[in-house]
Amino acid sequence: MKHFDYLTEGTCSQLISLDLDGDRVHNVRFFGGCPGNLTAIPILVEGMTVDEIESKLSGVRCGSKPTSCAHQLTLACRAAYEAANA
Repeated sequence: MKHFDYLTEGTCSQLISLDLDGDRVHNVRFFGGCPGNLTAIPILVEGMTVDEIESKLSGVRCGSKPTSCAHQLTLACRAAYEAANA
């Protein structure tokens, strides 16, 4: 299992921390942002594959922002997967 940190853009959370085991995502943590959503999202995605997370959360927006913490998680997962398989 490899650990990754991802600096977010355009959201209240500043950093997403996650572990990757193959293509499975574990131990997601958001730093900053809305506590309710950012507590729920890691519980919901625990053990999902990168593709599953992307298919469910990619493109989710936060109000008028072009992104959201959920969408930033999809970017973090893909970046971690690509880094692990480079």
